[in-house]
Order: sequence, then structure tokens, then C-alpha cells
Amino acid sequence: MSAIPIRKGRQLDYMRRAGEIAAEVLQLTAKEIRPGVTTGEVDDAAAQFIAERGCVSAFLGYRGFPGHICISMNEEVVHGIGGERVIQYQDIVKIDVGIVKDGWVGDNALTVPVGSMSPETERLLYATEESLQAAIDQARDGVRLAQLCASVEKCTDEYGFTVVKEFVGHGVGKNLHEEPQVPNHWDKSSMGKGPRLRAGMILAIEPMVNAGGAAVRVLEDQWTVETADRSLSAHFEHTVLITEDEPEILTFRERMVPNLTASPASAAQ
Repeated sequence: MSAIPIRKGRQLDYMRRAGEIAAEVLQLTAKEIRPGVTTGEVDDAAAQFIAERGCVSAFLGYRGFPGHICISMNEEVVHGIGGERVIQYQDIVKIDVGIVKDGWVGDNALTVPVGSMSPETERLLYATEESLQAAIDQARDGVRLAQLCASVEKCTDEYGFTVVKEFVGHGVGKNLHEEPQVPNHWDKSSMGKGPRLRAGMILAIEPMVNAGGAAVRVLEDQWTVETADRSLSAHFEHTVLITEDEPEILTFRERMVPNLTASPASAAQ
């Protein structure tokens, strides 16, 4: 593993601004999600929001990616491409927004329910967002990265769901993907090993959680990832700064699923 960047001073100011804009664009884009709209129209709206803020997409053209944002539906996990697919009532739509402002990247994602949710879908979204918060709670100076990563799987296990292991979170700063990789699981035998988090590190933490099995596959477009068993999948992400005190969420927003009608124990039954 290469050295994990430590950001200081004005670098943090730039990252805070990038995170703030990324969160704003994400929330504006989420409001475009409604029945009858195509995923391509949502991508177009996001492109306009990004341009209006003097930014560029961190995704467009990245390794050839053709969209301004990633937009993935239902069984699609991540990296979906906006197009002609029409959003329907009771879909769940994952939006991942990355922007570059003054050379610095903000990256965040959420899952938007279209209309009412079934209890099982509600639990999936809640558990995924809860696992993100569990990881953020571990994002502290001196804590091992392994402990943060393991907290995601521990949380989702309590709800009877599975984490995606082939795709991970990452460091973020001047580049979209920096060290370290931030998996949503960790081998228990390696819990006492690996790097410790230090103040100034910035992580894009992004649980991807499936209602069914953990296996995924990449579709023919070479980008879109879906669950192998075509079960529903949810995705939430924040850019988080490690400080000498409380973790700082650079892409802060209010939670999408603030209340849960079933406890973890009942959810796993």
C-alpha cells in the first residue's frame, strides 16, 4: 500500500468546499427522481447542477465512463449509466455524485426510494445507511482501518443483509481514487493489522449492501454492476475527514431513512 495522504491547512478548505458542493448536487439530483423520468434525464439534470456551480464531473471520462453521475436501479449495485430506462413507482434509485472543484474532489451517494417502500426495502435502506454511520463512528485518529471496515459488515449482518466485497470505498482528495482502499468487510484474523487512521486522512466510505447474496456481476456495458441473484441493493456514501476529535462529514446531509419500523432482530427473521 502506498502512503495515505494527510491533508492540512488550505487543502482542507478546498476539500470542505468540494464536499459541500457534491452534497448539494446530490440532493438536488435526488429531487429529480420520480416516476416517468428516464435515468438519462436525471444525468442531464445533474450535469446542469454541476456546471452551474463551476465544477466538472469527477466521473465523466474517468477510465472511459460515459455519464456525469452513476445512476443505478433496484438490482443494480453501482456504476449504472444514465439512459433510456424509465423510473417506475417503487423503484429504488442509487445516485453517486462526484465533482471536481478547484482541483479537489467531493464524492457521495445515496439511495432514493420512489414512492412508498415495502418493509423489507425500508430495512435494506435503513441498514445500509446505519452501516455507513457505524463506519463513520470509527473514523477517528488512532483507530485501525480494519476496525472501520469491519463495522460495516457487523452492522449489516445484524439485519440479515450482505455486503458487496468486490467493490470498495477509497481515499479521496486531488484524485477520485487514492489510498487507502476502504472495503466494507475485514478478515477477522487480520483485525490487529493494517494502517491506523490519522488526522488529515480523507476517506470516501461507501457501503454497498444486498438484500440477497453478496455475489455481483458486471453487465455488457462493462460498467453497471448488478447482484448475481438480482436481489435489491442499496448504496450510501460520504466523504469523511479524520480529525483529532470527532470525524467531520464533508458531504453532510440529513438521513434519507430516519426511522425504522422493525428492529435488527426482527429484520433478520
